[in-house]
Amino acid sequence: MDLDFDKMGGLLPAVIQDARTGRVLMLGFMNREALEKTKSSGYVTFFSRTKQRLWMKGETSGNTLKVSDILPDCDNDTLLIKAIPAGPVCHTGADTCFGEQNKPSSLAFMEYLGAFIEKRHKEMPEGSYTTSLFKAGINRMAQKVGEEAVETVIEATNGTEDRLVYEASDLIYHLIVLLTSKGLSMGDLAVELEKRHKE
Repeated sequence: MDLDFDKMGGLLPAVIQDARTGRVLMLGFMNREALEKTKSSGYVTFFSRTKQRLWMKGETSGNTLKVSDILPDCDNDTLLIKAIPAGPVCHTGADTCFGEQNKPSSLAFMEYLGAFIEKRHKEMPEGSYTTSLFKAGINRMAQKVGEEAVETVIEATNGTEDRLVYEASDLIYHLIVLLTSKGLSMGDLAVELEKRHKE
């Protein structure tokens, strides 16, 4: 990233967004040192304009922001940092500095999960079950979707609701892995379903 720190006298605005809900949590400022600390520690660190020092968000409250992704804007003079908060973000105790609640949506988590699986596909970390599926190849991934579909059907016809939810979750997870391996996502399915939908 070739960032333009000069435009604001050595600082960049950093918009913090919850990686799971998409909700904007707060705005802070970073100098080069704060950005490097954020990258190396994996937790959001700002430059305090009032205290004239670095401060890691949550260093006293414990309400840290674990970094998920860092994206520059089109002018390279503002950052969007996607993070996972460990509690309320605002010093007032509110979920966000804008007075909004940051309640996770189950559907928003599906988008987060899809992005997480895509990241696994790019990075292929050792010891990850998802990585092992990608390494096993398309036939094994497709087979797992088939196995989980059968288990879902069995639970739907002869099982309990709890087991049905469990097996259907396995099915969806393995389907996302399969789609990701083909360069697709749940978003592509949503587009197709939207095309088919008639009021």
